[in-house]
Amino acid sequence: MNQNLQVPSQASEKFSTLPLSQGKRARLWRLLYGSGPRNGSLLVLPLDQGLEHGPTDFFPHPPAVDPSYQFELAAAGGFSAIALGIGLAEKYMTGYAGRVPLILKLNGKTNIPSDAEATSPLFASVEDAVRLGADAVGYTMYVGSPRQHDEFRQFEQVRRDCERYGMPLVLWSYPRGSAVNAKGGTNTLYAQDYAARVALELGADIVKLHEPNDSVANVPAPYDKLQEDSAARCARVVRSAGRTMVLFSGGEKNDDDAAVLRKVEHYMQSGASGVMFGRNMWLRPFDQAVNLVRQVHGIMAKHPR
Repeated sequence: MNQNLQVPSQASEKFSTLPLSQGKRARLWRLLYGSGPRNGSLLVLPLDQGLEHGPTDFFPHPPAVDPSYQFELAAAGGFSAIALGIGLAEKYMTGYAGRVPLILKLNGKTNIPSDAEATSPLFASVEDAVRLGADAVGYTMYVGSPRQHDEFRQFEQVRRDCERYGMPLVLWSYPRGSAVNAKGGTNTLYAQDYAARVALELGADIVKLHEPNDSVANVPAPYDKLQEDSAARCARVVRSAGRTMVLFSGGEKNDDDAAVLRKVEHYMQSGASGVMFGRNMWLRPFDQAVNLVRQVHGIMAKHPR
């Protein structure tokens, strides 16, 4: 057996000291050490784009419109988990239950309305996640939206349910809305750093973020004076997330495999716990995607958490 795929006899000291309930600890262990790279890092395959972006995301690679494609890729590539909504989980998960860990997304929206007052309503529950055998739930929070107060109240109930059922909570912490746009935009260091800290403050176990860009136009002080390179910006948001584990997003598809691998190396060196790569994986031909995932495993093997 490949050394990188062996199940460790014990978790890292950092994981062992996290203040987790027994249920959360067991489920997180399965994600961090029982699947994927199995060294405390996470490699997640998201499939929520059909809801969030619409079917157009599948046009560049038509086989990917069938969710079975992503499930088979998650199994063959050795992902830590697949992340998707309840409809896909109920209709496609059966043959992969126990083989591919599930992160059940509880809320979402379409991209048809304006993001000026973005909000993401619930369409599933933590109880659904337990019923479906999930190892975590996912929740999208639009940080800074004028509807933020509604999001916070909705999140509070999800967090309470996660504690009650021993379910890890992964927060898609996304700056959105007119106020965010007026303060530099969604992917500035100011916005992503704030989103990281919000995840920690609200009680998320894991947070998904985007790589912060170098734009300082219109951002509040002192961010407008920071002159940091990409490595420093990524490390900063990881620090702001504290004991909440950080996953960086792969974003839109990059046809250059080497560039994708450099991005993974960059994120892991910044202190992130892993990556969440969707379109950069499932918009590739199957064999090419599996080969790319195996190379990602090789990089993550050098960065145990």
